[in-house]
Amino acid sequence: MNRRSYVWPALMLFATVFYHSNYVRAQTESTSEQYPAVVHLTAEQDHQRMMDLLHIDSIRRGRDGSPDSPYAANYDESKANPYPSLPNPLILNNGKSVKTAKVWWSERRPEIVEAFDREIYGRVPASTPKVTWEVISTKNTTYGTTPVVTKSLLGHVDNSSYPLIHVDIQLELTTPANAKGRVPVIMELSFPNSRPARAGVPAPPPPPPGPSWQQQLLDRGWGYATLIPVSIQADNGTGLTEGIIGLCNKGQPRKLDDWGALRAWAWGASRALDYFETDSSVDARQVGIEGHSRYGKAALVTMAYDQRFAIAYISSSGEAGAKLSRRNWGEVVENVAGTSEYHWMAGNFLKYAGPLHWTDLPVDAHELVALCAPRPVFIGGGATQGDGWADARGTFMAEVAAGPVYRLLGKHDLGTTEFPAMETPLINGDLAFRQHSGGHTPVPNWPTFITFASRYLHAPAAGA
Repeated sequence: MNRRSYVWPALMLFATVFYHSNYVRAQTESTSEQYPAVVHLTAEQDHQRMMDLLHIDSIRRGRDGSPDSPYAANYDESKANPYPSLPNPLILNNGKSVKTAKVWWSERRPEIVEAFDREIYGRVPASTPKVTWEVISTKNTTYGTTPVVTKSLLGHVDNSSYPLIHVDIQLELTTPANAKGRVPVIMELSFPNSRPARAGVPAPPPPPPGPSWQQQLLDRGWGYATLIPVSIQADNGTGLTEGIIGLCNKGQPRKLDDWGALRAWAWGASRALDYFETDSSVDARQVGIEGHSRYGKAALVTMAYDQRFAIAYISSSGEAGAKLSRRNWGEVVENVAGTSEYHWMAGNFLKYAGPLHWTDLPVDAHELVALCAPRPVFIGGGATQGDGWADARGTFMAEVAAGPVYRLLGKHDLGTTEFPAMETPLINGDLAFRQHSGGHTPVPNWPTFITFASRYLHAPAAGA
């Protein structure tokens, strides 16, 4: 082969690469000229920006996990309830009582939703991008001894309105391979790798011996799914101009009542349910949602806003989840309003850490639980030693206060107002609760939740 035969292909390859790189650069420059650039702020800068919009000079300091700190979290029950009076979920804003289900659905529930949207979690835009689901892979394998089919999926979010931001939602679905029909599915909001540590929260204990939660579900003939919330929206303030929030805002910072990460994660969970409605292996009327810690907050928000979810397991959700915000125990409003967690919430939430206080909140966690009615909700947490930050008793109190709404809608509440002994399951009503003796982990309560859920979710009969 002569020298020219080597040189000519090399020249062609160089020309192709040169053309392609210049084409991509030209397209990028064209896009950058056509669309406003993404604004990049640190969490501290964005947090200060929100305070400036609220005309707030400072907010109160949050609680510390260390008992030696002058700002140590309170774990003394005698100091835990400085504001014992809660907003009544069955009193309209005009002072009239809600006495019928019709008035609840048409008037009172929308009032509560509006308060959460404006002041707590933020508003989802009236129009959000379409999500197109792609099955990346399908594997026939086994989990333990159970034959299963596992699908890995990506939800491509339409970014044609702002091509500078890409969002692909990560979802995995596993169903029994030998199912005789569509199966119930519990979807977990899941950390992609190891669970990040939070100030004040001890590391979770090692899992106890026994089958995993996935195996327990498969043994019932159910399926399970894992959704990665950070593929929807980053878990930090720096990422608020990217992800789905940034995409909808075209890379610009939020307004005071724009949605935070909890509502964004909940939006992504609803898009996963959209997919389940198209999958022939899933009974989309029997899809539950589970989350722990920050994802327990997001799971409760999801359940409250999307009435298609059939059941929820909320684990150690704490402040901004199922814990009453008017309660001084463990994590409090000021912690969530700080620079490391404010991104979960609407900007308006910051004002309740200064100059306003917890008692000024127009709604509280019991009303978030009430928005789930009449569907079943199981709330759990660990012992104070190891999980006091999340305040199991405060979440129990929220369930008790949500009980009147469940009763109005013909369902059963917890059946008691007395905080139960450790590891006593309250699962005879449509609201359920259990405090386990472990630390900050959902694992010990999975068997109790599944027992509770089996009253509502049913695998297809073998001969179906």
